[in-house]
Amino acid sequence: MSHDYLLSNVVPSPEEYCALRKSVGLSEMTLSAAREALPRTLFMVSIRDKDTLIGMGRVVGDKGCFLQVVDIAVSPDYQKQGLSRRIMESIMHFIENEVPKCAVVSLFSDVDYLYQKFGFDTPKVSQGMFLKRS
Repeated sequence: MSHDYLLSNVVPSPEEYCALRKSVGLSEMTLSAAREALPRTLFMVSIRDKDTLIGMGRVVGDKGCFLQVVDIAVSPDYQKQGLSRRIMESIMHFIENEVPKCAVVSLFSDVDYLYQKFGFDTPKVSQGMFLKRS
C-alpha cells in the first residue's frame, strides 16, 4: 500500500459511508439508516487517501455468537492495488484475536475469490437467506 494511504479503525461519516457504497455499486443506504448503524459497528477498517475515504469494511453482530462481515468496498479509482486484501487482513486479525472460536462469522458477497482466501466457503449444511424489504 502506498505510504499516502491511511488505514485506521475510525468509522466514516454517514455521508462518506453512503457515497462510497454508491460509488462501488452496493445497495444504497439512507443517511438516517447509516446514522443509526455506524455507531453500532463492532470493528471498522477505513482507508483514506489524505482526507478522502477510498476503502472500508465492517464487522457487525454481538461479538460472541454471531458476526457478519459487511461493507467491503474500495473506490473504483483505487481498485486493483490490494486494498480489499488489506481490509480483509485487518478484519481477520480482529476476528482471530477478539472473537470466540465458536462464533459464526458470515458474509454475503457478489464475488468469492477474495473471501475464499481468508477461509470463507459456501456452506454445505446451511443455506444463506436474506429478507429484502422495499
